[in-house]
Amino acid sequence: MNILLVYPKTPTTFWSFEHALKFVRKKSSEPPLGLLTIAPMLPSDWNKKLIDLNITNLKDKDILWADYVFLSGMDIHRKSFEEIVARSKKLGRKVVAGGPMCTMNFHNIEGVDYFILNEAEITLPPFIEDIKKGTPKHLYMSTEFPDISKTPIPDWNLLDMRKYAAMNLQYSRGCPFDCEFCSIGLLNGHKVRTKNSEQFIAEIQSLLEHGWKGGVFIVDDNFIGNRKKLKEDLLPAMIKWSQEHNYPFTFNSEVSINLADDDELVDLMVKAGFDSAFIGIETPNTESLEECGKSQNQHRDILGSVKKLQQSGIAVTGGFIVGFDHDTPSIFQKQIDFIQKSGIVTAMVGLLNAPIGTRLFNRLESEKRITENTISGNNMDTYINFIPKMNYKKLIEGYRKIITTIYSPKEYVERVKTFLNNYTPARNSFKLQFKNVVAFFKAIWKIGIIGKDRKYFWDLMATTISRYPKKLAKAIEMAIYGYHFIRIAQKI
Repeated sequence: MNILLVYPKTPTTFWSFEHALKFVRKKSSEPPLGLLTIAPMLPSDWNKKLIDLNITNLKDKDILWADYVFLSGMDIHRKSFEEIVARSKKLGRKVVAGGPMCTMNFHNIEGVDYFILNEAEITLPPFIEDIKKGTPKHLYMSTEFPDISKTPIPDWNLLDMRKYAAMNLQYSRGCPFDCEFCSIGLLNGHKVRTKNSEQFIAEIQSLLEHGWKGGVFIVDDNFIGNRKKLKEDLLPAMIKWSQEHNYPFTFNSEVSINLADDDELVDLMVKAGFDSAFIGIETPNTESLEECGKSQNQHRDILGSVKKLQQSGIAVTGGFIVGFDHDTPSIFQKQIDFIQKSGIVTAMVGLLNAPIGTRLFNRLESEKRITENTISGNNMDTYINFIPKMNYKKLIEGYRKIITTIYSPKEYVERVKTFLNNYTPARNSFKLQFKNVVAFFKAIWKIGIIGKDRKYFWDLMATTISRYPKKLAKAIEMAIYGYHFIRIAQKI
């Protein structure tokens, strides 16, 4: 068999980082880990080729080479996904599809010949057996959650690593929390399943052996879901490996805010090479946190927790949401004030949406407030799939106010200064590489000399050099991120 694995094009969003990637001469922020993990699950005598549309174009000859086109993606990939399906069908090739979007919404997706839903460790093997027998079914799904300690190492041979800004790995699946708007519990369950330390160390060793050095994003929905196992097993092993190999990687992942309550865990993560983490802050409005069941964020000083992590060496990237039923027009300024005071430089503010199957979707459907069964996946495009309690026009105006304020050059630089004042970089948080030098000089030219916001750039540089000279590399990195964010905000 010839198997073509295709990853759809990600549209321009805050998360695409496309304007920032140009500074380091990369095409995409990270590779399609799902397809790379699926590849070694296929029979070893099947030929495999990966086409990531964020890196290269999909040609008709690629599709015609294949016996089957394997396709994955998230809601944000819907348009590109449908285009790939249509092209494959036109050229007479069968389409096999899975991933989060298909698992949650397959009944609204047309043209796919075979759906491999849920987690492939369970649903892919019977499909392969049926293919060999010539009797494949349209739908393969399961309510079971597999033991991921048997999941193979991703097939890095399918990649041109030079095109990516970071690599990614997975340690665990599932999240112990049950936020109303979140689909992770439906996809991966609330019981956290992990790989063992030997398995995960073999994966990072494999990355090193394939020539990678730099950032590694651990894609877990909540990396600290099993804190006991992290502290007793994985992190000590990662520390030992990192020390033995002179810290070739810096790690980041998604965590819950209660990381700040565990000094031992924070210390171990920093020693292992973690220098940043994404946290779902969502909102400073306590009523909205209660509404969505975000228990881990309630009854705490969120601002203090963020600052504590920054001071420990963990740069916090934050997710924020507006559009909860308990949000009033005052929420917009509250969000602005919180974000500016927190020093969360990368603040991803989006509109609430209700993914199909979530508790939020079911509640709103019972209230007859759902307008669409699908979501765009881009919660920054001013689209929502339900009728909000707040006047829609006021909600959108307020949302745009947040974005245009926090990503105005002046406010952005002030937030970076706040971050630099809070942040204590770990000893191994930065290693000089050629790409960093290139990015530095590109930033000086593109932002500091010919950029229209150059006075803010030089204000940041002057403050950093005079007050925080050891954090200059981080300030340059934030300036480059700002170049991207400000342009996306202007489009919104």
